[in-house]
Amino acid sequence: MNDHFTAETYQNEYLPAGGSEINAIVTVTCDGDAPSGGGATSAVVVIVDVSGSMNVPRSKIRAARDATAAAIDSIRDGVLFGVVAGSDDGEQVYPSWGGMIAASDQTRGDAKNAVGKLKAGGGTAIGEWLKAANAMFRAAQADIGHAILLTDGEDEGESQADLERALDECKGRFQCDCRGVGTDWRVSELRTIASALLGTVDIVAAPEALASDFTAMMQAAMGKSVGDVRLRVWAPQGAEVVFVKQVSPAIEDLSPRGVAVNDLTCDYPTGAWGRESRDYHVSVRVRPRAIDEEALAARVSLVVDDEIVSQSLIKAIWTGDPALSTRINREVAHYTGQAELASAIQDGLAARKLGNDDEATKKLGRAVQIAAESGNDGTMKLLSTVVDVDDAATGTIRLKRHVADADEMTLDTRSTKTTRIEIAD
Repeated sequence: MNDHFTAETYQNEYLPAGGSEINAIVTVTCDGDAPSGGGATSAVVVIVDVSGSMNVPRSKIRAARDATAAAIDSIRDGVLFGVVAGSDDGEQVYPSWGGMIAASDQTRGDAKNAVGKLKAGGGTAIGEWLKAANAMFRAAQADIGHAILLTDGEDEGESQADLERALDECKGRFQCDCRGVGTDWRVSELRTIASALLGTVDIVAAPEALASDFTAMMQAAMGKSVGDVRLRVWAPQGAEVVFVKQVSPAIEDLSPRGVAVNDLTCDYPTGAWGRESRDYHVSVRVRPRAIDEEALAARVSLVVDDEIVSQSLIKAIWTGDPALSTRINREVAHYTGQAELASAIQDGLAARKLGNDDEATKKLGRAVQIAAESGNDGTMKLLSTVVDVDDAATGTIRLKRHVADADEMTLDTRSTKTTRIEIAD
């Protein structure tokens, strides 16, 4: 068993008479590199928008070229890489002859020279960009595939069905971090892409900030050393897995991605890992038992290269003592609140756009209240750009009349980022 991975369960295992739903937070930590002898290979692709809108203002295309060059500088020697320019289609601009090439001083320099010649023109068809990158990853056959995608506009050059088909082709081949520059792109669109491809989404409101953001993303990608890690959940006969969600560092519902291993077991893809820790909320519905009876509600395993590298158990004990069955596990309570926080922000912003001020005030007020209770200072700061807070404890707020598009989009894109609870000893 690979001792680089550990999994720990935090839960209240006690259920009242007739109780059936058990909730647990499973913390998974990777504190080392790939297993010795594994030697995972990596490949990265930078996908940069060169549509006509990137010329308005021209500082955007200049910043995109500079950011792509900065990302290329962060690729370590030996990693396979390439660059795609996106407009009405996806054009591989480096290496120009197709495929991918190993990073070195020479190839990084050649790639930056090619990127420096990029010019803006044409439309936006993100699905085509992703398919071009997918062809490169397919040729590379690396263990870990990672893309960085930049756009400044909406995916107007193709239908939603076209984009969905492209995403289906790319799933499992590579992960993709998405960034929107400026304010003319749609948060929901990039969130859909990032979610499908196990990546992140964020806004870079000012073009001059692109280089530092691209550098940070590429450095994070270079830190991944274990590919294709799956969360395997087994539940006994008669039990039902209600959901499996990543809740830290960001909220992501993994339930729709479950792949059946057998009648009792499902695998949920989590992508590549470096030295990091993530938290997962697992909810299971079990068949009620007699008082004082104990049952295994689920077994959560980490699977790398079809080998189980760590396990954690979720238990259920039925009790007639209400002091035990009503005890609130703080980890479960914290992340349940963080999920409600994300939902309240997104619902509140949607209501605000529709002019439903009463609903927006109610939802965003609740968001302020949860952020204050959980100590999520980052989200509270973002909320303060959209609302005036009169009393955070009660969620009493007033909608601001004038809100910059960038502030609203920043709050939306970062609504799923969570603050991590300090795990109890």
